[in-house]
Amino acid sequence: MSRVAKNPVTIPAGVEVNIAAGEIVVKGPKGSLAQPIVTDVTVKVENGSVVFEANGNSKFARSMSGTLRALVNNMVNGVSKGFERKLTLVGVGYRAQAQGEVLNLSLGFSHPVAHAIPKGITCETPTQTEILLKGADKQLVGQVAAEIRAYRSPEPYKGKGVRYADEVVVIKETKKK
Repeated sequence: MSRVAKNPVTIPAGVEVNIAAGEIVVKGPKGSLAQPIVTDVTVKVENGSVVFEANGNSKFARSMSGTLRALVNNMVNGVSKGFERKLTLVGVGYRAQAQGEVLNLSLGFSHPVAHAIPKGITCETPTQTEILLKGADKQLVGQVAAEIRAYRSPEPYKGKGVRYADEVVVIKETKKK
């Protein structure tokens, strides 16, 4: 059995976990998330925690029990605390402005970039060079952050571009004659 799957996921106060029809649904103050259950994994709610067990001894069943445990743990954390990702814009004239469900970016192109923010994600711009993404779904928050970063990823000579707040860009030395 997976070492990850041996640890049960504790359910905090205010979070509700339901298992029905091959799907696990987690509801909390920040929203509701659902995840299909693989048939090779048994999921049970016992004593305020969710327990995972592989059906059989196949490699797939053992690995999926740990994977499903990690996904459900992220779901429980997401609906109780939420996830956030912070991006910073580095470069002269680089700006971001959140307007409803659209994030307007000025990244040095000849045209402005308008990125549609999906449902379930809130986007804030505390300053013109900071973007703060919040949501209950860890995968969706990370995906939206990666899509925004992909418009102008940091280049290695001056470090200009959109980067994660905790990202370190190693600056290369320019060629000398």
